[in-house]
Amino acid sequence: MNLTDHHLTAWGWDAGRAQAFAPHAAEGRMPGRVLTATFGAYVVGSADGERLTTVVPSLLRAATDARDLPAVGDWVALEAASDDEPGPGPRIAAILERRTAFVRHAPGEGVDVQVLAANVDTVFIVMALPGDFNMRRLERYLGAAWSSGALPVVVLNKADLCPDLEAARRRVETVAIGVSIHIVSAVDGTGLADLLPHLTAGRTVALLGSSGVGKSTLVNALLGEERQLVRSIRKDDERGRHTTTSRELIQLPGGSLILDTPGLRSLALWDDEGIERAFADIEALAAACRFADCAHDREPGCAVRSAIEAGELAGARLESRRKLEGELHALDRRTTSASRAAARRSGHLRKLAADDAGTRKRGPAGAWEG
Repeated sequence: MNLTDHHLTAWGWDAGRAQAFAPHAAEGRMPGRVLTATFGAYVVGSADGERLTTVVPSLLRAATDARDLPAVGDWVALEAASDDEPGPGPRIAAILERRTAFVRHAPGEGVDVQVLAANVDTVFIVMALPGDFNMRRLERYLGAAWSSGALPVVVLNKADLCPDLEAARRRVETVAIGVSIHIVSAVDGTGLADLLPHLTAGRTVALLGSSGVGKSTLVNALLGEERQLVRSIRKDDERGRHTTTSRELIQLPGGSLILDTPGLRSLALWDDEGIERAFADIEALAAACRFADCAHDREPGCAVRSAIEAGELAGARLESRRKLEGELHALDRRTTSASRAAARRSGHLRKLAADDAGTRKRGPAGAWEG
């Protein structure tokens, strides 16, 4: 098998991944990239083209949470199904180590994790002008993007509907510290050329944003064809209606890859790794606080509170950071509680198994069986 096959390079394969795959190649496995994932079924792009497949049962059994299962963008090792695992074609037997992963706390009251995209180089955070323009939501996306390891880029779409583009840019600049901001219109093509430096051959870009911000229209504009289904905007709120129903990795004409995603109704962070980058302005101010552990509340010599009082920092920004950190602390408590409950159940089951084994050994009357 040729690990430099042009079918693989078209999906972002490179020398580093070929080296990481070498142990799997020695076992006769074949590399592929997950293009779509729906209810345990996966479309994988490989040297033989695209194929529909599933995972081997052993991978399912070993998984502790969703991070241990394939996600769109993953590179995987495919192996032929054995005689006791009937089914068409090779199955996913392993997942190569991810370079990046966009992860969130899955919706609901539980402690489940969800991988939205894997091995993404850049995240286009798409917002619509003028309707979908929530700075607190943008802070969440930035925190998750920085945490993923990918580079965040803010894309303000529907420029054709906004009367004051520069005012919109200035507002975003107060939140997206050190992040590229592009104003575009997927309808009339305004600003699309400015996105091309992020869309170089072999790189993967994920589109993330709320429903109706024009992600699918943007994909069609970059493709130069009407591939993704789109619907017209609603006149009452100038928002498009949600059309993308699953995540999909798509090849663009210039050799880059774009991952279209359904609109997100909510985005709860899974970890705090991106918080400092998302709130870099607060971090910079905090370095000048009198106390290293300053909570930016009533402590004397607090540089953050001073900046807020002087109008140099929006108080809502500090409150937003506190809210995100509070959510993560609550998630940590629920995760710890769930882990303890699982450990108790596991210990109880082990005790039952041990008691059962002892009963079988001793016999019903308690005498040891020989």
